[in-house]
Amino acid sequence: MAGTIAGKAREPVNLTRLRRGWQFAGECLLPVAVAVPLVADLFCAPGRDALDLTAVIVGSLALVAWRRAPLVPLLVTTASMLVHVLHAPAGLSAALPVLVSVFAAARAGHQVLAALAGVVFLGAGQAMSPAAVSGHPGHEFVGSTGLLLGWFIAAGLVGVVIRLRQPCLRKAEQDPVDAERAREEGARWRADHERLRIARELHHSLTQNISVIKVQAGVAVHLARKRGEEVPAALLAIQEASGDAMRELGATQHVLHDPR
Repeated sequence: MAGTIAGKAREPVNLTRLRRGWQFAGECLLPVAVAVPLVADLFCAPGRDALDLTAVIVGSLALVAWRRAPLVPLLVTTASMLVHVLHAPAGLSAALPVLVSVFAAARAGHQVLAALAGVVFLGAGQAMSPAAVSGHPGHEFVGSTGLLLGWFIAAGLVGVVIRLRQPCLRKAEQDPVDAERAREEGARWRADHERLRIARELHHSLTQNISVIKVQAGVAVHLARKRGEEVPAALLAIQEASGDAMRELGATQHVLHDPR
């Protein structure tokens, strides 16, 4: 029985450790997954230098804290990727770190700051693009701007939806635990109630039997004294012991009926 209870106690702990392990692995792999395509674009595009590489790496590594401190990667990725896109024309992939940080900030409840970071990155980045600087924005510029805007809106909305769903998920996880605890408490209460019922019945039975013994001993003592006979010591001991037992049972009855 004790082994079964210990096994049930260890199971949630193991699940919690496994979940934390997966979260830690995800936090470490996310910056790598974001940085790889950005670094590949840097080596494939002409005119890139150490400043672009540093901005991309810093902006990607900042995503390690997207779950624990979402405002840190929001600030760092926005600033780093702005340096990258303002230093030289960059593709749509340059917005990926900022998208992830906007999602993380919205998920943590910082919707205003997430929207502000998206507006700053889109406004400054697109304003300094070659098409905007030339004064002749074409269909490609308009399409890329609209696409980025849609991505940022989607990232923010997904973060808000996940934030709103978290209380429901926690409640769904907690309900079975509460139900199991309620069942255990109910079983424990029924067991205590049954033990108390048995104790009361046993007490009632003992009280009746000892009461009969006391009455019979008292009658025997009275008859012996009435006839002028010497009362046996054993009979007196029985009468005294039965009286003590009745007093103790009376105290026990009080405890059984009022356990406080």
